[in-house]
Amino acid sequence: MIKGIGGTVLWVNLTKGTIQKRPLDEEIVRRYLLGAGYLSRMLTDMIPVGTDALSPDNVLGVATGLLTGSMFPQASRHVIAALSPLTGIWGESHAAGFWGAELKLAGYDAMFFTGASPRPVYLNIHDSDVELRDATDLWGRDVFETDDILRRRHGLLCRVLSIGQAGENLVRFAAIMNDRDRASARSGLGAVMGSKRLKAICVRGTGAIEVADPERYLAEMREFHRRMLANPFTPQRAKYGTTNLVELMHHIGRLPSYNFKTGVFEGYEKISGERIAKEYLIKPRSDWCCLQRCGRYTAVREGPYSYEGGSPEFESQSSLGSRCGNDNLESILYAHHLANMYGMDTISLGGTISWAMEAWEKGMLTADDTGGLDLSWGNHEVIVRLTKMIAFREGFGDLLAEGSYRAAQRIGRGSERLVMAVKRQEIAGQEPRAQKSMGLAAVTAARGADHLYAFPILDEVGFDEEIKQRHGEQYLPEMSDRLSPKYKGIMVKESEDYMVVVESVGVCKYGTQIPPEFYYDDIAEALRIHNGLDLTAEDLQTIGERIVNLNRLFNVARGVSRKDDSLPARLTSEPAPAGPPKGQVVELEQMLDEYYRERGWDLKTGIPLDSTLERLGLERL
Repeated sequence: MIKGIGGTVLWVNLTKGTIQKRPLDEEIVRRYLLGAGYLSRMLTDMIPVGTDALSPDNVLGVATGLLTGSMFPQASRHVIAALSPLTGIWGESHAAGFWGAELKLAGYDAMFFTGASPRPVYLNIHDSDVELRDATDLWGRDVFETDDILRRRHGLLCRVLSIGQAGENLVRFAAIMNDRDRASARSGLGAVMGSKRLKAICVRGTGAIEVADPERYLAEMREFHRRMLANPFTPQRAKYGTTNLVELMHHIGRLPSYNFKTGVFEGYEKISGERIAKEYLIKPRSDWCCLQRCGRYTAVREGPYSYEGGSPEFESQSSLGSRCGNDNLESILYAHHLANMYGMDTISLGGTISWAMEAWEKGMLTADDTGGLDLSWGNHEVIVRLTKMIAFREGFGDLLAEGSYRAAQRIGRGSERLVMAVKRQEIAGQEPRAQKSMGLAAVTAARGADHLYAFPILDEVGFDEEIKQRHGEQYLPEMSDRLSPKYKGIMVKESEDYMVVVESVGVCKYGTQIPPEFYYDDIAEALRIHNGLDLTAEDLQTIGERIVNLNRLFNVARGVSRKDDSLPARLTSEPAPAGPPKGQVVELEQMLDEYYRERGWDLKTGIPLDSTLERLGLERL
């Protein structure tokens, strides 16, 4: 029997208003773990091909990881998945905070929502008591109001996961928020909750987690903590979170600016992590068992952008800042605050606005299209205004709420070539001409453009020793060279396999991938003492491969092939104009060939070979 889990899965039929409790299938867990792997297996079997993502036939799954709620460093994460309304393929998003651990302490590992409620509802969980309750009074309220009301109603110790107005209004990149400012942002899964009229999930858990090896548990966890605290990256992470990546990314030419025209931004110091820390920081904040404290509270005390709340991290600084040519930091802080309040993915938000700004610059959009809004680069007032307009689908915001791909399809006029997206999802804050592995990772990720599915960072600033340990010295120096395409297919394949394992056990990528402190052997040891699972590092690698291939099969069944594993032409044919990558393009086809060979996928189609599926125990859909 697996330890360290709740052991129960909730099945909620929203159409009928019924709730069932079923035991967790441990055989599935042994083959796919929990978290991302468990949801991948379950939803692949549950969502029929041809389903409309915003119809009652879509299924929304939520799962904790095997280590969520444990004492392993940063074991704070949960995963949400469904068919994505933004991309039409596999949709998956993750968040930290305390909500996942609270669910585990209430005795539940996962939940599935089918159908759609005829009226707004929320799910209230207090240990064994689980009920659907009317949410009519919550519908139309933002994330912060919803959190306040439910915590007053059910106790200040409960944890709330909810959507804001963006999810209710079916914005295709709506986020699902928990603990007020933690976002399951990508894939537009907030719109799936909105389509099901599910406003929130409120959880209070007072139970305990039984560990497999209590005699060794504390000593081993203390050692994991010691290593995390001793890592040279930890003090900087605690001081800045990810905000100081603005400075690094600018200096290596990887800071997307002006809708990916370039990877350097002349105003980078004005939106830097150093400036946030000096002028706007209230204090750092941590999630469950977090030693790095990436989160932070910030405030703008006066002026039109005054607020107090969660701070943006690097992706928001990039998407709402340099990507839009915006160096007004207070507007970035405030727009991020609004995105949290309304529940939106800031990557797609900024990516869609920056598409519109470039289309405006080139005359493809006019004042007649925008309702008189001036979309000039750096117009921070219009960025803030559009954030609300998109959430409420007001005026020009209604078009942008569809995401840049669909908006461009509707506008036409050549604006389609300005869309910086892969499989309809906006590319994150990683200029791939400055780091080729990020370009490959964006096209192979199961959920569309995504830097975190693989999160290849060993070539970011040259982690040569880690490359030697993971891959072998024979791959140096090319593998650690950001501008070389060679061996990046090998790196991205390995990173994807490992990262899906990390998302399946419920721990943070900071510590497991960057800084590279923990690897498969450490995860295997944690699973032994916490869960009693006797899995080797090799077993975990195979499970990671199995999950990635299953995600690919999900997408292949919906028409995805090599033709879709592509980047915008700007990144593959227009040389970077400035900075260290000046003159560089992404040699995508070369890297894809290497990646497909490493994966065991057909070179022409990108579809897994029969021999690969047989080795992993998978079947075609």
